[in-house]
Amino acid sequence: MAEYLELHPVTPQQRLIRRAVEIVRGGGVIAYPTDSCYALGCRLGDKEALETVRRIRQADRHHHFTLVCRDLAEIAHYARLETWQFRLLKAATPGPYTFILPATRETPKRLQHARRGTIGIRVPDHPVPQLLLHELGEPLMSSTLILPGDDLPLTDGPEIRERLDSQLSAILDGGHCGIEPTTVVDLSLEAPAVVRRGRGDLAVFGL
Repeated sequence: MAEYLELHPVTPQQRLIRRAVEIVRGGGVIAYPTDSCYALGCRLGDKEALETVRRIRQADRHHHFTLVCRDLAEIAHYARLETWQFRLLKAATPGPYTFILPATRETPKRLQHARRGTIGIRVPDHPVPQLLLHELGEPLMSSTLILPGDDLPLTDGPEIRERLDSQLSAILDGGHCGIEPTTVVDLSLEAPAVVRRGRGDLAVFGL
């Protein structure tokens, strides 16, 4: 059974954040709120936890996982950035965007797109993941919490527990955070290309 942690959506309890970090460091998979919708998260490089996320999402090896980072400095460790990409990221983070970028050698191969060598990167504007990432001290490997056959992501803590209790290590219930996923922008090309329109405004990219 998953531990059920009820977090204040604006001022999350530090003791619960620390407990969530202990679970992640121990190889657990968590469900947590973001500034777009709920997501699945686990420790970067944890192969077994990654496979758990793949099973829940029924994702193949071409699925783009996302590294959820604290800030631009952390992004630059895992993704190669040119000046124009850095400027766009600076203007749009933190926020409800996922950026596809060329991965660096520090990014585990199994997290990269099998053919393109890219990785999804994101810096959420939500107190729960911000505190979680600060306490963890490294990115979370993450994927939107939308189940096979569903049209919309899960956004209700009790429903997440009802449907995934046996498959998760913890559920961080930070209240309703929306059902609209991030806007996905591919920055691995010569110019920004919108892969998915979501919550994030495209005006910041001049699109």
